[in-house]
Amino acid sequence: MPARNGARASGRLRAYYYVVRLRTVLSRRSCLFLPALAAACSRRVDAFRGYAFIANQEGRAVAALDLEVMAVEKHITLDDTPTQVLAATTKPLVYVLTPDSGAVHEIQIYRLSFARKAQVASSAAAISISPDESSLYVLGRDPRALFSLALDTFQVEWRLALPDDPTDFVISPIDEKAAISSARGLWLVDLANRSLTGPLAQADFGPVRFLSNGKMLIAANRGDRLLSLFEVPSGKLLTHLPMSMRPDNLCFSPDGGQLFVTGEGLDGVVIVYPFQTEIAETVLAGHAPGAMAASSSYLFVANPESGGVSILSTANYKLMALVQTGTDPGSVVLTPDEKYGLVLNRASGDVAVLDLRRIKRNKSAGLLTVIPVGSRPVSAAVRSV
Repeated sequence: MPARNGARASGRLRAYYYVVRLRTVLSRRSCLFLPALAAACSRRVDAFRGYAFIANQEGRAVAALDLEVMAVEKHITLDDTPTQVLAATTKPLVYVLTPDSGAVHEIQIYRLSFARKAQVASSAAAISISPDESSLYVLGRDPRALFSLALDTFQVEWRLALPDDPTDFVISPIDEKAAISSARGLWLVDLANRSLTGPLAQADFGPVRFLSNGKMLIAANRGDRLLSLFEVPSGKLLTHLPMSMRPDNLCFSPDGGQLFVTGEGLDGVVIVYPFQTEIAETVLAGHAPGAMAASSSYLFVANPESGGVSILSTANYKLMALVQTGTDPGSVVLTPDEKYGLVLNRASGDVAVLDLRRIKRNKSAGLLTVIPVGSRPVSAAVRSV
C-alpha cells in the first residue's frame, strides 16, 4: 500500500506541475527570472524531476524547491532552527536536525509535510543515516553521546557515552564502524558492539572521512595542520600528510580517488591521492575557499568572502570559471544526475542554480538562475521523485 499510495501521489504531483508553473510565472518575484524560467520549461523533458529540501536556519523552515520548474513549492515550518538535512534513498523521507533542541524531524516527500519528531538530546551536533537506512545516528552534545534512532519506530534504541565534546563524525560505508573527532582526540566506534576505541591520537581534530573501501580513516588535524591517516579497524597510524593550510573542509571525488582540502591560510585547494597516501598538487581556487562539491568532471569551491564559486576541472585541475552567485555562499550541492549544482547563499537567502551541462559544452560559468528560498539557507538534500 505505501508504494501504491506513493505512485498515486507522484502522479498527482506530475499533473500539478502545470499549475505550479503558471503560478510561478505570474508571481512578482519570479518575473525577475523569466528568461531562465522559459529556458527551464523548454528543457522540461530532460530536466531533473525532484526536490531540493533546504534548511533555512533563521527562517525555522525547510524550503521544498521543485527542480523541474525551478520554484519553491512549499515552506515546511519547524519549531526550531534547522542546520542539516538528509534524504533517504530507499524511502520517500527527509530528516532534519535542529541542533539547539537536539531534535530530529521527519518530512514526507510526496506530501511535502512534517510527519514525525524525535527528541533525542538537549542539543546535538550532526546526524547521519546508516548504510541500510534502518537507523539514524545522532551526535549529541548534551549529553555527550552517540545515539541510534530506529527509523521504523522513531525511538532511540541505544546510546554510547563520549569522553569529550564532539566535533564531527562519519559512518563507514562498508561495515558497522564510525569515527568521532573532538578538539582533543579521535575515536573509532564499533556500532555492532556499541563500543568505543581510543583516542587513536590526541590533537585538535576536525572533519573525518573513511575511504570508500572502509579500510582507512582520514582525520583533519587542525592544530598541527596535518591529514592523519589511520588503518581500520586496528586504529594504527599509517602516516601524516602535512598541509599548507588548516584543513577545515574535506571533499571526495565521486569515485573516491581524489580528496580535496581547503581551509584557513591558503587561497587554494590541496589535492590528495588517498589510496597512494600522497599529495598530488595545490591549485589556486579564489579568495578564502570554503566548502566544496565534486562531480565526475568538476570541483565546485565556494568563496564566501567574494560571493562566488570557483569551478575547476578534476581532470587537469585547471580553473574553468569564477561565477558570482550571491552573498556569502556557504555550500554547494549537486543533483544525483549531475545536471545542476545548487549554491546556498546564506546572507542573500537564495540559491544559485548552475547548469553543469553548459559548463561542459561551452566552457562557461553555467549560471542558470537565482531563486529566493528563505532566511539563511545552510544545508540541502536533493531527492528525485
